[in-house]
Amino acid sequence: MISVDFHHFLVSIAFLPAMASVSSSMPSEQDIYEEHVLDHYEDPYNRGELASATHADEGKNPLCGDVVQVSLRLAGDGKVEEAFFDGHGCVISQASASMLMEEMEGKTPEEVKDFTAEQMLELFGPQLTPNRQKCCLLPWRVLQSALHSPLEEDEADDDAAHFSGPSLSEEN
Repeated sequence: MISVDFHHFLVSIAFLPAMASVSSSMPSEQDIYEEHVLDHYEDPYNRGELASATHADEGKNPLCGDVVQVSLRLAGDGKVEEAFFDGHGCVISQASASMLMEEMEGKTPEEVKDFTAEQMLELFGPQLTPNRQKCCLLPWRVLQSALHSPLEEDEADDDAAHFSGPSLSEEN
């Protein structure tokens, strides 16, 4: 019995060269989900929690419900040592977050700030409708905000003990 991964079968059909020959001024949904986009969605780069983050923020797109959290660890020289994301949403928001995390590692804060929305859309690839651009740019907006959102030392230090409730002096 031959086992076929149905999802990959459908994706391969969607990208048949014959379909690429159809000319259109606006890309079809099939064009949007190019193979590199699906690769980043299915096997994202640095997705998850960054335990030793120095900067972090979260944002969401209220129109479609996409949510993205970005966590950064800046090295002593100020460069982005690690960039992680987490969240949920459409293929575009999650794949673009993966692409952006990969692109930003090793950059200085100035290089991150200078990375424009237009460059983010170019990094993603295909032309997107304005609503889809909002999905693609969500991780970029959160990254820019995270760069200006340093965590307190006890938030960034995972080895530190975390206690809640009143201190001993407040209990008396």
